[in-house]
Amino acid sequence: MEDIYEYPLKQHLGEQVVPVVVNGDSVNRGQLVAFQREGTLGANLYSSVKGVVTEVTEQSIFIRADKEQTKEYVPLKGQDPLELIKEAGIVGLGGAGFPTYAKLTKPFGHGGTVIINAAECEPILSHNIERIEKKPEQLLRGLKIAMDVVHAAKGVIAIKGKHTGAVKALEQANQDPDISLHLLEDMYPMGEERAIIREVLGKLLAVTDLPLAADAIVVNAETACRIHEAVDLKKPLIDKDMTVAGKIKGNEQDKLIQVFLDVPLGTKVSAMFEKAGGLAETYGELIMGGPFTGKRTSLEAPVVKTTGGLIAAECFPKGPDKIGVLVCACSACRERMEQLAASLGSEVVGVEKCKQAVEVKGNLKCENPGKCPGQVQKILALKKAGAQAVLVGNCTDCSNTVMSCAPQLGLPVYHSTDGALRAVNYPLVRKIKKK
Repeated sequence: MEDIYEYPLKQHLGEQVVPVVVNGDSVNRGQLVAFQREGTLGANLYSSVKGVVTEVTEQSIFIRADKEQTKEYVPLKGQDPLELIKEAGIVGLGGAGFPTYAKLTKPFGHGGTVIINAAECEPILSHNIERIEKKPEQLLRGLKIAMDVVHAAKGVIAIKGKHTGAVKALEQANQDPDISLHLLEDMYPMGEERAIIREVLGKLLAVTDLPLAADAIVVNAETACRIHEAVDLKKPLIDKDMTVAGKIKGNEQDKLIQVFLDVPLGTKVSAMFEKAGGLAETYGELIMGGPFTGKRTSLEAPVVKTTGGLIAAECFPKGPDKIGVLVCACSACRERMEQLAASLGSEVVGVEKCKQAVEVKGNLKCENPGKCPGQVQKILALKKAGAQAVLVGNCTDCSNTVMSCAPQLGLPVYHSTDGALRAVNYPLVRKIKKK
């Protein structure tokens, strides 16, 4: 069987990139295969393998990998740090994939803080923490480069206090008095950008504000490591760290959650599950991303720049005939929730959204992430609509308030993360004591 790697031309916010290769071209690892049009928001795309282009479509480039591969790559040509970050095609590797160079193009006039988001926000995902434990100097160097580019006075690494190994590694490796650690509470969605700024700087931004409103820039932990690689090693973004978890053959506890560092972009989802030991005979759905914000994927789909996790979830139980959906800004969107309801075999009879969820440019944003005002009115509305149970995707605090009222109204609670968490023997998101 041939190893075919797929490179979608749109893996980030902004414009689709333009292919510079055609069928039959031989390419090397690290060679540019699609470029960002000048004047558009985009990110260059490189081959992660040595091989031959087999197809170029309107959506993707396909490359057949040679049998012999090395870790060598075609080096970047730029010299200036910001130029190299742009040339490398680096985007935010923990969220929607906003091109990193665009975040760093406006230096602070004075002061300013670059914050590293090392929260490892969603349960199960573990790859950011593992890289920090193994190579803390990469993160620190990437942060320092970002600080220099935007002329920031301070750098802060925001990380959950429970990650004691990573915290210790960073403290021992850090020699810069302008860089400090801020320990976060273990709750979801502590990794949300505005939540991090609230905790680190004590400023709650409006839902329409960008971090610059607080004289801050937030950069994902792996993104910072890839900044180090681009500037110091002239390496384009061609590899991705990820967590592979869930229904793995044998179901041994040590195989339920595995971390793979430096996976070549374009690798098939099926290949990653095979590396983890192979999928179990039965599973519910395949999720790309985390349990809260991930989306369904397929075995034929490729690993892309924003792939942080691949989870084979537990099989769906039989749900109630009629279910009500409560949509949260910090979790699965309405379409995803309705998809989950259908997999439960339930008819959606009502949809409500968290009272703090505000629509901004077509997406929901939470007014104060992780600080819930209560959901009793929403649950009552769903019961009145005829719901026999509720499906929620709420954060830690919202889930606590839902569990304080829904069972009393005779409504069982299903959570969007149930299948993923059951697959790794994690406790379900219900009523949680925050730590």
